[in-house]
Amino acid sequence: MLQQLFTNFGFRALWTPELIIILILVGFLYFRLVGKWRNRFVGSEPVSTSQKTYFILGLFALYLGWGSPLYVAGHLMISFHMAQMVFAYFIAVPLFILGMPKWVFRAIIQKAKGTIFARVGKLFFNPLIGVLFFNFLFSVYHLPNIFDFLMKNIVLHSGYEMLLFVAATLMWWHMISPIPSKAQLSDLRRMGYIFANGILITPACALIIFAPTAMYSVYTDPNTWATVMAFCLPAGAEIPYNLFSSGANPFSPINPRSDQQLAGILMKIMQEITYGFTLGYVFKQWIKKEKQSEGPSISDIPATHTIKN
Repeated sequence: MLQQLFTNFGFRALWTPELIIILILVGFLYFRLVGKWRNRFVGSEPVSTSQKTYFILGLFALYLGWGSPLYVAGHLMISFHMAQMVFAYFIAVPLFILGMPKWVFRAIIQKAKGTIFARVGKLFFNPLIGVLFFNFLFSVYHLPNIFDFLMKNIVLHSGYEMLLFVAATLMWWHMISPIPSKAQLSDLRRMGYIFANGILITPACALIIFAPTAMYSVYTDPNTWATVMAFCLPAGAEIPYNLFSSGANPFSPINPRSDQQLAGILMKIMQEITYGFTLGYVFKQWIKKEKQSEGPSISDIPATHTIKN
């Protein structure tokens, strides 16, 4: 499998250097923001090493989701394409939110007050929009006709990926709840919100897993695959038609239907894992708040203190 990948595709197609440059630039701006430019923000505080690590890991996850050899592999097997979606929308997005300091979010909200952006934000940063928007887009994306159509139209596909990223940000915002707001859910409702997201994504995963045949012509029809690959590769790169010369995909060790089932299972398992970690994060915050609200108890009084009559 790896030999087929690295033999048939060049450096630019495999490693997406353009995306690397963009992500390095984003990382540079982030470190300038939390470093030299921090004093320009009211109420700014030093950013912890863990937050910086989250942001760097988010950049790496986004690279795996939108570039890297996974990008080409995702045009050969849908299970790799699904792995890309996991990295981009279920790992990168929450890491970016966790890595961004709260004073940046507060500054953006303060700057938007009294503008059209505030009204739009009030509409879209609604928990109901958050829970429905991403899951709707994700489900529609995996309808066979829609999927094949988008994969054959590079501009529309890129636009849809951007829209999915925005929708994922809205969804994760209410799970992580980085700053207090009027739309903020209580900790118990946040846990219910996470469960609801897990339920709403299940039909799309079930469609992919239990379909009686391979649904996507991108991975079964050599002509469709060649059309999609022509958009995938850099200009001037030669399409390796030999990969489908026998009418089958020699890159894949399993048949298209099994690959499709693996993709659905991978998405569901990774979604459960990421949501599971988020539930633990919310529960930990809830317990911490409860302890703070209770105040010190008798057991918290040092043993050296005595009560005088």
